[in-house]
Amino acid sequence: MKWIIGFYGLQIILFILLIIISWFIWDKRFKKKHGREVPNGFHRTNEISIDPTTNKKLIVYYNPETGKRFYKEEE
Repeated sequence: MKWIIGFYGLQIILFILLIIISWFIWDKRFKKKHGREVPNGFHRTNEISIDPTTNKKLIVYYNPETGKRFYKEEE
């Protein structure tokens, strides 16, 4: 009986650790995609989006060499 509790307890602990680690990875990835200064090589597009969490307007910039997008907060 003790090994069953230990087995499921270990899985719950690992699951909670996975959630915490993935939250920090997601947060870093999202913060790199927008800001106030546009990196070199990015060109402004006509696309404007609204961040649903902050309700701020974001202007979309595109880098044709890498295919990446950058979102600049409208001032």
